[in-house]
Amino acid sequence: MKFSEILYEKVSEIWKKTHQHPFVVGMGSGNLPEESFIRYMKQDYVFLIDYSKLFALGSVKARDIETMAAFAKLLHETLNGEMELHRQYAGKFGITNTQLEETKPTPINLAYTRYMLNVAQNGSLEELISALLPCMWSYWEIGRMLAEKYPNSPDHLLYGNWIKMYSSSEFGELTTWLIDLLDRLTEGKTDRELQILEEHFLTTSRFEYMFWDMVYQGDDWPV
Repeated sequence: MKFSEILYEKVSEIWKKTHQHPFVVGMGSGNLPEESFIRYMKQDYVFLIDYSKLFALGSVKARDIETMAAFAKLLHETLNGEMELHRQYAGKFGITNTQLEETKPTPINLAYTRYMLNVAQNGSLEELISALLPCMWSYWEIGRMLAEKYPNSPDHLLYGNWIKMYSSSEFGELTTWLIDLLDRLTEGKTDRELQILEEHFLTTSRFEYMFWDMVYQGDDWPV
């Protein structure tokens, strides 16, 4: 069994609850309140600023030019694809790019990104991938799940573009490349080394659920 398949089994219950979260379901049904989506969009924008740095660090830690170039492509797609989608959404709500960038991250957002950056800066390339992969992989799963379960959802005036981006074959190809790279890098690793990677994957999968719940509930700093 591939290491990625082992990881997928270990987080299946977490991801199941994530995919059933009312925020996620609300995008598919079209019933998600706009204020929840605006909160998500702003928090996710500053999340992606830090998430982009992980791909830059991936290029630094890469062991060959091909892998360096692939991480550079991921960095480019995040800065100019995913984040552009957020900027377009912000424009619909009268939110400027400056206002997006000045969004203050919530405690969960800050804890999530700082965890990944700490792993990326202090760990191996395998650790970096295991920490950042749940975000990309689960988004691809969610995008495809919503497009399949709610056939008209990609045409929704507000949430349709989000669903189309994350269910796209282009996003899937980038995600699959990361999954395959992790499988290659973990061949021959000891049980102890794999356990560390599993813990990163589990931790950030939990953070993914907490992020959705945070933007849905409107959780922020207590004072």
